[in-house]
Amino acid sequence: MKKILAAILAGLMALSMAACGAAGSGTGDGSDKVYRVGIIQLVTHDALDAATKGFQDALTAELGEGSVKFDLQNAAGDSNTCATIVNSFVSNQVDLIMANATPALQAAAAATADIPILGTSVTEYGVAMGMDNFTGTVGGNVSGTSDLAPLDKQAEMVKTWFPDAKKVGLLYCSAEPNSQYQVNTIQGLLEGMGFACTQYSFADTNDLSAVTQEAAAGSDVIYVPTDNTVASGTEIIDGICRPAGVPIIAGEEGICSGCGVATLSISYYDLGVATGKMAARILKGEADVSTMPIAYAETSTPKYNAQICADLGLTPPEGYTAIG
Repeated sequence: MKKILAAILAGLMALSMAACGAAGSGTGDGSDKVYRVGIIQLVTHDALDAATKGFQDALTAELGEGSVKFDLQNAAGDSNTCATIVNSFVSNQVDLIMANATPALQAAAAATADIPILGTSVTEYGVAMGMDNFTGTVGGNVSGTSDLAPLDKQAEMVKTWFPDAKKVGLLYCSAEPNSQYQVNTIQGLLEGMGFACTQYSFADTNDLSAVTQEAAAGSDVIYVPTDNTVASGTEIIDGICRPAGVPIIAGEEGICSGCGVATLSISYYDLGVATGKMAARILKGEADVSTMPIAYAETSTPKYNAQICADLGLTPPEGYTAIG
């Protein structure tokens, strides 16, 4: 009987050791940790897609293949869906949330004060988070990267391209607070240059066409900021403004590709890469999200839309590169 019991115990110990060995195999680097990262993207368009891809590529490269599991969710432009998605991330106890665009960031911040949150494609974090006297660090469990290209240089673009223009229309979605921030800033800069500016805001895609028609009728040139609703509706805007002969200066390349003549472009893929590297530092315990300052794109490139310029009879100034 003693021999039988000893054999049983030896077998159980062998099984236990095998199980421990399997659990420890994990990622192949001696660690069994697989990080779970929830990604909430507000809507599908080229800029946000590129930022998400850059984030995933960089975080995978930093942590190693198989060391991170992404739960990528798209809110299809709906803020209520953003809230539902981030609440599911919180329930599933993900290790980190990447929020792509301002409404996604706002929903994530409202859902948890514990899980680290990194935003990207967010123009102005002070505006997005309702912070007065924003100094560059959000604090708490939020940090990230900004897609803000220099607004003073964008205003200069209007003057460079259209020095004889009198009336500039500022077209944006009123539901996006960072769009309001951009057009307010641009308006002050342009009015300082002698342009007369009028803001044309729409609530959502339902009134985009009517407001764009109004803007085209009342403007010599239109400026549109980095605005997710505009980015999703460039075909509508282009279908109104190009036939009317009204050129558009755009806040980012994806919008310019769809309806603009020129932009000061940043790489959203590179922005995502920077966010992914921040995430890796947080997950590896090398950085505290509460003390990480917001990071900005290091370079911006003046670009033009060759086809729309040709259709409107415009010649790009020196130093501009055609959008590929």
